[in-house]
Amino acid sequence: MNTPSEGSAMRSLDDAFQPAGQTVIAFGETLVDQFRDREVLGGAPFNVACHLGALGAHPVLVTRAGKDALGDRLLQAMSERGLDLRGVQRDPARPTGRVKVTETARGHVFDILSDQAYDYIHASLTRMVGLSLHPQMVYFGTLSQRGDSRRALRELLATVDASAFLDVNLRDPWVDTDTLRWSLQQASVVKLNEEELARIGDLFSFDGATLQARAAVLVSYFDLQRVVVTRGPEGAWTLDAAGRIHSVAGTPLDRIVDTVGAGDGFAAVFMLGMLRGWRLADQLARADTFARALCGIRGAVPASQDFYRPFIRDWRLLTEVMRA
Repeated sequence: MNTPSEGSAMRSLDDAFQPAGQTVIAFGETLVDQFRDREVLGGAPFNVACHLGALGAHPVLVTRAGKDALGDRLLQAMSERGLDLRGVQRDPARPTGRVKVTETARGHVFDILSDQAYDYIHASLTRMVGLSLHPQMVYFGTLSQRGDSRRALRELLATVDASAFLDVNLRDPWVDTDTLRWSLQQASVVKLNEEELARIGDLFSFDGATLQARAAVLVSYFDLQRVVVTRGPEGAWTLDAAGRIHSVAGTPLDRIVDTVGAGDGFAAVFMLGMLRGWRLADQLARADTFARALCGIRGAVPASQDFYRPFIRDWRLLTEVMRA
């Protein structure tokens, strides 16, 4: 049995920047996006963990990487960002996840390779991490459940008393209706885009002439607290169990460099708002603002901590911690 990589609990900022009660387990894939001219570390859970750590929460990435050069690069990147390494497992037989990305006029096309290390996250090791951390929230998606890792996620969610945040990411050919149904059954909050909402409505034969009507059926059918629906440049909206709708309008982007990972940034800030108890309007607006800022840089995660400093200042994150 492989053991998690060595590494003490490290933080992206000073320990005083991280109040108790803000531990998030980000479960799932870590991989390298292989573009024509570069390789970029990624995977939604990795991206979310990086953002949460930089903004003062305590994320723990539960994943599995190969015992290869890319796996070493992942651990180095996490260490440089001060992330907690306790959830990272190493696999001697399978490679660190890879995705071949083609940039087209219509956007990015992803060829997600199969049988990668993150498909084999070890269930017992994952359960041990959950027991030791007592997280307030678990972030997970659907892609990492295509292999043996689904058992690790089930063990984790059965072990911890935490809110479950599902970030839907429907990537063909890895869309499985049973996995999607189970994931929705576990979730408290579900984030998805309008295209994914429409597709889920079709998969489960939900009635509703509008997307908001379908969202209401989704919330009721799976007993969710709320759904959060992103609309790209047009903003986002959310609907809760009482049928209340809140929205944030989009604003024009001066410059778009790269949209990869914008949704992950949105999810990270929305979750941070849940942990910090922000007003719902602030959660939506700040998540949207952050996602838009990410579109102005290359890559899903900024290379420098300087990117986060205006948000830390404007959102008074240090002040919130001092009051906690």
